[in-house]
Amino acid sequence: MNLKIVIAVAAIAAIPALALAQQKGGPPPAAKAPSTADAQKVVNMIKGDKAKLDIYCQIAKIGDQAQAAAQKKDQKKMDDLNQQAEALGQKLGPDYIKLMEGMDNVNPDSKEGKDLIAILDPLDALCPK
Repeated sequence: MNLKIVIAVAAIAAIPALALAQQKGGPPPAAKAPSTADAQKVVNMIKGDKAKLDIYCQIAKIGDQAQAAAQKKDQKKMDDLNQQAEALGQKLGPDYIKLMEGMDNVNPDSKEGKDLIAILDPLDALCPK
């Protein structure tokens, strides 16, 4: 998965946890960094279900749009895209959400980050360009 998209999607996935923390008045609990087994489980789940793969590809497109909006500092567009991605992420299930929230705690330049991204890369290859 493109590093920028991973970061954008992980940030989008973290929005529900941040909103919940604001409602409860405390900082959000830190999501545990995902294992490669966690990532592989999610990849297998998505690859095995055409509807979920379509949703994943939609999220990837939103990630591209979010990256462009972030570069333009367009907060309204970012908010709209976050809502869209959040709704789609819910359809992929709790394992996907947990993985993306955990990606926030992984340095994408670390060996662990590169390993996780390498596991997610095949999904991008399945998405139409």
